[in-house]
Amino acid sequence: MKNEKEAIVKQTYERLIEAWNQRDAKGMARLFTENGESIGFDGSQSKGPKEIYSHLRPIFKDHPTAPFVSKVKEVRFLGDNVAILRAIAGMIPPGELDIKPDVNTHHTVVLLNNVCDWEIDLFQNTPAQFHGRPELVKKMTNELRGSFNVPISGD
Repeated sequence: MKNEKEAIVKQTYERLIEAWNQRDAKGMARLFTENGESIGFDGSQSKGPKEIYSHLRPIFKDHPTAPFVSKVKEVRFLGDNVAILRAIAGMIPPGELDIKPDVNTHHTVVLLNNVCDWEIDLFQNTPAQFHGRPELVKKMTNELRGSFNVPISGD
């Protein structure tokens, strides 16, 4: 049962990443609870599906957003109906073949199990800049490259 719940939680996160990669603001917003909150890489906050959609729509419309590559690091249950998922993510800019390390990020997702499905109550996208510790940036980047068969460069 726990493995099944964990798989569903991971699938919800994967749908979030897929919606970002498809530049689908409605698809992303639809994954959140009515009071769900999204905290972006730049610290911007949006609350509730309507506000999340309104925030993302112009970003996808006006900017060539880079797709995410991600790796789930942990799923932890705080009860039958609450889970925390932690992942790392990087981006491969349009027209590029490799991850751009200076936009690596930690994803923290709090999910709630309602009657129908797991929904996102909090998505936080925290920069993983590791100030003064370039070896940690390189380690994270290489871990992401290895997860998605991106060649490991000599950076």
